[in-house]
Amino acid sequence: MKVGFKGRLRSPRVVQDSSMAVERSNLDEKNDEEDNRCWWTNLPLELLREVLMKVEQSESQWPARKHVVACAGVCKSWRDVMKEMVTNPEVSGKITFPISVKQPGPRDSLIQCFIKRNRSNQTYSLYLSLSQALADDGKFILAARKCRRPTCTDYMISLHADDMSKGNDTYIGKLRSNFLGTKFVVYDALPPHSGVKMAKSWSTRMVGSKQISHRIPAGNYPVAHVSYELNVLGSRGPRRMHCIMDGIPASSIKPGGIAPTQTHLPITNISSSPTIPFIRSKSNYFDRVMSGPSSIHGDDSLVLRNKAPRWHEQLQCWCLNFHNRVTVASVKNFQLVASPENSVVGPEHDKVVLQFGKVGKDVFTMDYRYPISAFQAFALCLSSFDTKIACE
Repeated sequence: MKVGFKGRLRSPRVVQDSSMAVERSNLDEKNDEEDNRCWWTNLPLELLREVLMKVEQSESQWPARKHVVACAGVCKSWRDVMKEMVTNPEVSGKITFPISVKQPGPRDSLIQCFIKRNRSNQTYSLYLSLSQALADDGKFILAARKCRRPTCTDYMISLHADDMSKGNDTYIGKLRSNFLGTKFVVYDALPPHSGVKMAKSWSTRMVGSKQISHRIPAGNYPVAHVSYELNVLGSRGPRRMHCIMDGIPASSIKPGGIAPTQTHLPITNISSSPTIPFIRSKSNYFDRVMSGPSSIHGDDSLVLRNKAPRWHEQLQCWCLNFHNRVTVASVKNFQLVASPENSVVGPEHDKVVLQFGKVGKDVFTMDYRYPISAFQAFALCLSSFDTKIACE
């Protein structure tokens, strides 16, 4: 009896000791995590810069470049240092952080990308090329979804491929066409530069109301206008494309010219920002936009036009030199250069700013450079997918 009684006395003590041991181990693990976090955060700035500099220099291409993004997510001090080291695409020619899609490309080279079209769900995905192959796995950059409406067509552009709704924090802009598919307007969800005016419409008033967090000036900011002129040759001849970049001055294409560069993407608060359904604008501004870009853009806006192709007698087709980046003949193929309206003379006049062409059934290459960004280039290319009732 004594043995059994003592055993009953010992068992609660053992249980109590084990629970205390578990609590101590959890507490020790929590303290270790806090110590490690403090150790990483309090790393000497000189040593931190040296470590992050080696990471940034060694991981030059995706997918290995994800380590640079991971370092920026460790803590605030790491993020601040990494943001200083990672230069914008104009200087480095690299796309690293999400803000890179809103910044101009490099001046002396083309950033090579490709677009995949999904006919079943009317979506388009933009990828950064990881090799010289015309269509590799690629690094996902942007996505767009086509939305048909009674009088127009919208292409909603997002940083996320699965959610392209306008109320989501990954929504960055849209492309809108008129009924005939001959005139387009590119809207940025955030102001591309100081002084830009937001398009007045019922939907933008709702976005600018108290229902949306005041930390971001979300809305519709027109940044480009695209028009396709009537093709007198019908489907046999190439399209005539005319683009006006409202957010980019004409002087940016000249040596030493500067284009506006966004430095950060504000993050919305989803809990306080309900999804706002898109409602077609009925304002006079929209009518003026679609009636002609010349009625709203300034005289100092950059103007781009498609490079005129040449007729090839042996192939019996219109040809452009895409430098082996395009393999399939298509009416959608184009190259954009600075228009003579910008008073551009010399090599800058013939320098291709954006080229787009078909390489497969639903695969297209997209190469761009300064002064336009990946977002603007993607939107301009989306206009080529839309049906041109009056032109073809």
